[in-house]
Amino acid sequence: MKWTYLLLNKPYGVLTQFSDASDNPRPTLKDYVPVPGVYPVGRLDRDSEGLLLLTDRGALQHRLSNPQFGHPRTYWVQVEGVPEESALEALRQGVTIRGYRTRPGQVRCLGDRPDIPPRDPPIRARQTVPTAWLEMTLTEGRNRQVRRMTAAVGLPTLRLIRVAIAHLSLEGLAPGQWRTLTQAEIETLCRTIGLKPQ
Repeated sequence: MKWTYLLLNKPYGVLTQFSDASDNPRPTLKDYVPVPGVYPVGRLDRDSEGLLLLTDRGALQHRLSNPQFGHPRTYWVQVEGVPEESALEALRQGVTIRGYRTRPGQVRCLGDRPDIPPRDPPIRARQTVPTAWLEMTLTEGRNRQVRRMTAAVGLPTLRLIRVAIAHLSLEGLAPGQWRTLTQAEIETLCRTIGLKPQ
């Protein structure tokens, strides 16, 4: 069987599902990905942006969603305030949120704003409060984890973009664009998580 593997740059405000049964329907993946039978691997909150992997291969969804098979996910995070080194070190070592201690991760300040398109709508900015951009690479993906981690060290998240899942990158995808994985990307991904490519 030939499986389908897609990458989408999920825009802000889009639900990570293919339907919305609410009285006031919001944008969903159906508005961006016209490919039947694929489902997102993991989630990005409605107010988060960036890389989303979609597939119809259940075994791959299981491996990438199960914390037992930890794989790196990299985020660019705009936070309110200027991080002290102690806050960055706490994020690297793991912080306690809701009675759970997060796994250690890689965290660094990016310095300048990354080369990304502006968000639509723009973030709420306060002229008197500086902001900073962090790069965070984590190996687990609990609900709203990045936001809760930065809040735990006094740095509320203003904007959150997932830029990589393992070796797969957001590069070359504008918000709302999607593409299929190359054969080399599929083989590397499957090898990384211990599955046969096809």
